[in-house]
Amino acid sequence: MDLIDLSAEVRDSQAYDRVTDQLRSMKVKLPTFAALADPNTRAAQQAPDLHNIDPDAPDPANLWRVHWYNAPDRRSTQAVPDYLVLPPELTGTPARIVVALARNFPMIRAHKVLAAYACMVPRLVTGAFDPAHHRAVWPSTGNYCRGGIAISRILGCRGVAVLPEGMSRERFAWLEHWVDKPEDIVRTTGTESNVKEIYDKCNELAADPQNVILNQFSEFANYLGHYRCTGTALEAVFNDLRRSEPGASLRAFIAATGSAGTLAAGDYLKQRHGTQIAAVEALECPTMLLNGYGEHNIQGIGDKHVPLIQNVMNTDYVIGVSDSVSNGLMQVFNTEVGRNYLAKRCKVDPAVVARLDALGLSGIANVVAAIKLAKYLKSGPDSVFITVATDGAELYGSEQESYAAQMFPDGMDEVNAAELYARHMLAATTDNLLELTRIDRDRIFNLGYYTWVEQQGIALDAFDSRRDQSFWTGLTEVLPKWDALIEETNRRTGLAA
Repeated sequence: MDLIDLSAEVRDSQAYDRVTDQLRSMKVKLPTFAALADPNTRAAQQAPDLHNIDPDAPDPANLWRVHWYNAPDRRSTQAVPDYLVLPPELTGTPARIVVALARNFPMIRAHKVLAAYACMVPRLVTGAFDPAHHRAVWPSTGNYCRGGIAISRILGCRGVAVLPEGMSRERFAWLEHWVDKPEDIVRTTGTESNVKEIYDKCNELAADPQNVILNQFSEFANYLGHYRCTGTALEAVFNDLRRSEPGASLRAFIAATGSAGTLAAGDYLKQRHGTQIAAVEALECPTMLLNGYGEHNIQGIGDKHVPLIQNVMNTDYVIGVSDSVSNGLMQVFNTEVGRNYLAKRCKVDPAVVARLDALGLSGIANVVAAIKLAKYLKSGPDSVFITVATDGAELYGSEQESYAAQMFPDGMDEVNAAELYARHMLAATTDNLLELTRIDRDRIFNLGYYTWVEQQGIALDAFDSRRDQSFWTGLTEVLPKWDALIEETNRRTGLAA
């Protein structure tokens, strides 16, 4: 298994010809990474007219919505990505907790569709993926495989979703509507923490040469897509905030590990603003904190391993958050009694309360981790802690119902809401927070050996090369080359103009 495959030239001219023929027949014009990084720039001038395009339809035009700048109506774009500033009345800290909202992304209402596009399009424009022959296999704990199925369908490719059987009903309902055949949904054993079982199934599927595994945990295009697009989007959010608060500093970027793609935005922000990076994981499965294991329900942050594309040696903090926190606050944020309590008793701006449904389970965990870090650093109002809500509450209605039935069989009242909010947000402390030393980083980095060298066959020298930051900065050199290939593909299909 190669460590990295970032080809920037056509490798199979016949397959590439079939790609261009298919894109032409389906009228698919591909956006460049530059266009997705900022759809308001000249790079995006070739975007199709999106005014009458349903953002949830498998329409090729929706590829041009795979960015952070969609407005809340999900049809129009705006000058700055959609974000929410959580006030001290809600967070209990004077620091600025800022959340970029991913629910405005097309088709799946989550930012993983960006990662899926980033992993697929370089293969298409180099002829490495032949839609007439190959099937795209998307291993995931939920959102990435949905994004992969959406991208596959738009591009006229057959997609296969591989995910744990214990994920939310809403994810499976979406997949059942979008896949070509029922067998294109492959359910593996377990839940959020059972990533190895996903890898085992993918290794089994890879025995068929028609199956191309687009593993988000090892695809460096995932890293690069978020570095280029999510990194610049978060910088735009910070710059917008700084217009009204010129003394603000971007203290830290906080994100759950997941596949580690989103954490690439932290590398971008650190290079430009000196921003520190905090990786978040479920306390019930403290892989980085304690070399631990377990099960949890913060869906979207699969663990028990260290992703190949995680830049461990550039990480400053690891923060553990319990799934009892995200489950409990989900109830407060998405029930009438909980929202009334926040607005009336806690004096939280009703406009903010009305938008808390933009935070899914992992988004809530990210926010609480940001609060913990702000308290650890004793930060004041000039310090900005930026994070992401990778999806919204609409994906977790079944989880919310299950939690409510278990915890409040007679219904949740204001006292229950107050207890949940006080325990899980106001009482957030600096426990289960590790400021990483060089030894800590080496320990976490070394954990990846068992997954990637012993199990997945990565060469040891190649695995170790990721310790040096020059490896990661060198990756970005391929981005303009990919954009040039995308532009050339659009010219060949006749859709460039």
